[in-house]
Amino acid sequence: MTTMMKAAIFVEPGRIEIDDKPVPDIGPNDALIRVTTTTICGTDVHILKGEYPVEKGLTIGHEPVGIIEKLGANVQGYQEGQRVIAGAICPGFTSYACQDGCSSQDGGHHAHGYKPMGGWRFGNTIDGAQAEYLQVPDAQANLSPVPDGLTDEQVLMCPDIMSTGFAGAESAGIKIGDSVAVFAQGPIGLCATAGARLRGAGLIIAVDGVDERLAMAKQMGADITIDYRKVDVVSEILKLTGGRGVDSSIEALGKQATFEAALRVIKPGGTLSSLGVYSENLTLPLDAFSAGLGDHKIITSLCPGGKERMRRLMQVIDSGRLDLGPLVTHHYPLDDIANAYDLFSHQRDGVLKVAIKAS
Repeated sequence: MTTMMKAAIFVEPGRIEIDDKPVPDIGPNDALIRVTTTTICGTDVHILKGEYPVEKGLTIGHEPVGIIEKLGANVQGYQEGQRVIAGAICPGFTSYACQDGCSSQDGGHHAHGYKPMGGWRFGNTIDGAQAEYLQVPDAQANLSPVPDGLTDEQVLMCPDIMSTGFAGAESAGIKIGDSVAVFAQGPIGLCATAGARLRGAGLIIAVDGVDERLAMAKQMGADITIDYRKVDVVSEILKLTGGRGVDSSIEALGKQATFEAALRVIKPGGTLSSLGVYSENLTLPLDAFSAGLGDHKIITSLCPGGKERMRRLMQVIDSGRLDLGPLVTHHYPLDDIANAYDLFSHQRDGVLKVAIKAS
């Protein structure tokens, strides 16, 4: 086996480049996978822009599809050569936070066991998936076999955006027949729209300003699409709901404007489910917040991980209930990932998700 590999590393704000790095060594609880396909996430763009800090030289990326190359001595129930995915969030599942149901906030073996975003390790605190090989920590808990017959592109959304988008719908507490507004129809917002449909929402309103995304939102389950360039979104949603407001809104962009609009359209007692990655302070408009007396719920979610979560998501795809393949609009080899970042970060050519072929 080769000892060196190609990897996309963070150099400095504005620069992620391909470089050579040693193939990772693995410990007894780890696995080494040969990455076949990965992708670029909006969070990676935040890293590229310097809006989210990581160490220089870190391999970026957290959405791997691959083949097991080597297993640690303690990892059981898997075979070398097996196709697998691992969640973008890869907790150890032994901390207080994990056993409290907050595995994405896994603080490991610290005294109290909690750390904000602690379960997000790939491309954040350890080397990530935009490389030819990836070390998967706590592999027993985080590797999930890919069902026969599913392509890399079909399961590429599972590690992050499908899990995250569905978490937005789950956190919103959507009940059968609920009305839901989903703000921003990027990949995560589209998955939130699909999740709202699978949860049984009776009215799904999708908001965006890109024609291709609004069309895709219809394909993912939206009943009504609203182009924010053409109408006042808040007024339109209140009109559509007879002035009542929606039961829940999902914010999938991470901007003050969309957060505020998502708050303004929920009914008294409604839920704002926030998925956005915010890079600036948020303010709450007093009237929309009902002076703090409106029985509103505001809840944030970080992508759930672990092999059982991944198994469930792949089962939804394998059963034919949802096809996320159309979200992959472009393909690039790993060697050309800088151009893929340029396309994705500038949102050109109708891009939704880019499949990066590592091998």
